Amino acid sequence: MVAPLDWGLGHATRCIPIISALLKNNYTVILAASGKQKILLQQEFPEIKIIDLKGYNIQYSKTSFGLPFKIFLQIPKIVWAIYYEHKWLKKIVNKHAIDCVISDNRYGLFSKKIPTVFITHQLTIKMPFLWLQSFVQKINYKFINQFTACWIPDVEGKDKMAGILSHPTKYPSMPIQYLGNLSRFEWQNTVEAYTYKYCILLSGPEPQRSILEKIIIKDLPNITQQVLLIRGLPNDNTVLPTNNNVIVKNHLQGVEICKALQQSEWVICRSGYTTIMEILSLRKKAVLIPTPAQTEQEYLANFLMQKQWCYSVAQNKFVLSKERNNIENFSFHVPVIGANNLQQTIPVLLNNLIIYSTNTTQYEVE
Repeated sequence: MVAPLDWGLGHATRCIPIISALLKNNYTVILAASGKQKILLQQEFPEIKIIDLKGYNIQYSKTSFGLPFKIFLQIPKIVWAIYYEHKWLKKIVNKHAIDCVISDNRYGLFSKKIPTVFITHQLTIKMPFLWLQSFVQKINYKFINQFTACWIPDVEGKDKMAGILSHPTKYPSMPIQYLGNLSRFEWQNTVEAYTYKYCILLSGPEPQRSILEKIIIKDLPNITQQVLLIRGLPNDNTVLPTNNNVIVKNHLQGVEICKALQQSEWVICRSGYTTIMEILSLRKKAVLIPTPAQTEQEYLANFLMQKQWCYSVAQNKFVLSKERNNIENFSFHVPVIGANNLQQTIPVLLNNLIIYSTNTTQYEVE
């Protein structure tokens, strides 16, 4: 069973290569999701059974100042969601004869009956104070260490994409495996002319997704080049009024969005980690707009701009028509990051997981 967190679409999106690799290796896969994540996975894998699993339903504030306070107020809800999904898993394991669970950032999906994998790129969770960051890491590891293994969607060495987030000074106690760039897409050397000057990808939790959308739509009349705006809203039929040079899509599936990115000279998007992996896999020049007060996205945007892999600008300062010269003059050094080779590595990882869990854990049997 593969179960992504419902914090934006990124967790579900980066599970797609893993699900595809499992299917190509003839594993039987079921998925656990709800809401937009369920819709996305149904579109990508219509033949796979999806069971409903409540999300954490994290809500953002309209201001960056209010976000930490709003997240703090939701801690009881998060704790309850972790407790609920752990109890839920105990029933589901027997009902669906599950042999292994792959959990993308769902902290409650560990089990004493079967091997479980936790997927995360955030072994270090950025905080405004070092003492708080250290404290949060201890809590983070306390949960992660209840799983059998931890898989990290990043590469090792100088081309690491998540910096200290995925390469901390201290690791959890269970086996760690770097998966490489967990992207749905692979770079192709296309020579055709670009269809779009800018491809704008909107994503992430509300209300910040809509706030950025309003900023961009307000400025679009000042842009004369061809623009593709992808709103990141699966199953939404809203039609937005736009100019003749702007094409709006509420949502595109994997193959379509890959083609759209390849046809675009520039990509403008959030600095969500899954989005970063996908634009780097396609070797695109990108403008990153971190979600205000989301420390992970702010760190990633700053980290990648220092490496000159991407350009970054704060949401409250972003006006595309005024930022174009800075973007055009930025010295990009987009890296060449190889494919993840999951189809070959997944069977090895799962076999190692079974061997490790058999040797180290006495599972409960009903």
